Amino acid sequence: MNFPDFMMSLPALDLPFDTETVEARVIRSDHGLAAFFIFYKDMDLPPHSHKGQWGTVLEGQIELTIGDATKTFRPGDSYNIPSGVVHSGRVPAGTKVIDVFEEPDRYPIKA
Repeated sequence: MNFPDFMMSLPALDLPFDTETVEARVIRSDHGLAAFFIFYKDMDLPPHSHKGQWGTVLEGQIELTIGDATKTFRPGDSYNIPSGVVHSGRVPAGTKVIDVFEEPDRYPIKA
C-alpha cells in the first residue's frame, strides 16, 4: 500500500535518521503530531523516552520493547507508550505506521 499523493505532499519530518532508511510526513497541531512513517531499510530504534505516543501498524511489523515488555505488532495492531516510559524497537524494511505524539514538537519539520 502506498500513501496517496496528497499525504506524500504533507510536510516531511527532519528525523535523526537518514532518508534512505525512513521518512515521515506529518500533520501538526498545538496539541500533538500525527506522523505517517515509511521504513525503507531495517532499523533498530535505540532505547529512549518522551511524552506519550500511540501508534498503529499499517503494513509490515514492529517489535517494541515498552518498559520491560516486548511484543511484535502487525497490521491492524495498535500500541500505546505512556509518557516517560523507556522504549526501543526493531522495524523491518517495508513497514508503514502511523504514530501520534503528545508533543507537537517531537520532531522538527523540514524547512
